[in-house]
Amino acid sequence: MLARLEDYREVAPPGTVDLLYRLSEKVKGRSLLNINSTRFGGGVAEILTRLVPLLNELGVKATWEVIQGSDEFFAVTKSFHNALQGREQEISERMYQAYVEVNRENAKHLLFEADMILVHDPQPAALIEYGPRVGKWVWRCHLDISQPMRRVWRFLRNYVVKYDAAIFSLPTFAQKLPIPQFVMYPSIDPLSDKNRELGRREVNKILDRLGIPRDKPTLLQVSRFDQFKDPVGVIKAYRIVKKHNDCRLILAGGLADDDPEGKAVLDEVKESAGQDPDIHVLELPPNSNIEINALQRAATIVIQKSTKEGFGLTVSEAMWKGKPVIGGDAGGITVQILYYLTGYTVSSVEGAAFRIRYLLNNPQVARKMGADAKEHVRRNFLITRHLTDYLTLMSVLAER
Repeated sequence: MLARLEDYREVAPPGTVDLLYRLSEKVKGRSLLNINSTRFGGGVAEILTRLVPLLNELGVKATWEVIQGSDEFFAVTKSFHNALQGREQEISERMYQAYVEVNRENAKHLLFEADMILVHDPQPAALIEYGPRVGKWVWRCHLDISQPMRRVWRFLRNYVVKYDAAIFSLPTFAQKLPIPQFVMYPSIDPLSDKNRELGRREVNKILDRLGIPRDKPTLLQVSRFDQFKDPVGVIKAYRIVKKHNDCRLILAGGLADDDPEGKAVLDEVKESAGQDPDIHVLELPPNSNIEINALQRAATIVIQKSTKEGFGLTVSEAMWKGKPVIGGDAGGITVQILYYLTGYTVSSVEGAAFRIRYLLNNPQVARKMGADAKEHVRRNFLITRHLTDYLTLMSVLAER
């Protein structure tokens, strides 16, 4: 059962819910259409699952549509994804054409009748070319496109400049554009199954079902199996730590519907893990929210060793459980982790291993970091703050 807005009074900063009610008066009755490329897997789908019902409760007519595409289309958009985050890709003219054709076909079947149309990420970005201009069109980019392959960005930019505005997760993610740009942090829902309180008995029951012993300190990374999340690098750091500290490593994640490379990365992770009985590679289905919650609550230290990152909400999820996090020096991780206060950012396998060992050897520091981390999330990365941003943006665009 989804939480109601009143339920957040106990977890959000004081006054937040009352502010949301006041802001909603400015946009009540207006409509918002979200469009992305998958309903399951990945942070965007997870955020929309919670935001859309709460917006409706506040009087905004919020809906959510998902574009359909072939395997070829999602292979192309995965190449776009990699290229926009700076990895060289071979993209042919045929691939560009396939991208355009899928967007054109989807535009024929979508209803764009909304005051604001929020298009998420590169996959549906070209819809602006084929949809009616009945409301304000906003492109919401969750990727770090600060250093993209220029050819791919030039292609996508031809569509982005036609939007009325763009939203990025950090100022450093953006490119120069002739349209207004806004910064909006993603968020977690503290009352969802992934983040709500779990009792010790429930946590232990889930660990037993997953086959995870509780006999030694646990390192955990929760992520899609993606090269940019560097799961093999996490295994290398664990092996360094293991020479000095007896511990176990859990790599838990799933495969997103729109990510055709995930299976190959998962196979590489399993090969790197080998037969080590203290490395647990868990392939979880998209609805494994309570399982992830339990794993994060049972972990001693949580890792998010991304080399490129959009925002990396698994960091806030772990911090909300009072855990210190060691994250890659990339993307939104650097905003969530306050260095030496709520965790550490690192840029190498050796650096990750050093910080893991330090926290394992200084549990009192880890506990203090965890407590500060939870409060940092409460003030900055909860869904109630995200709702404030949405309502404010709708109000601003309505007045333009």
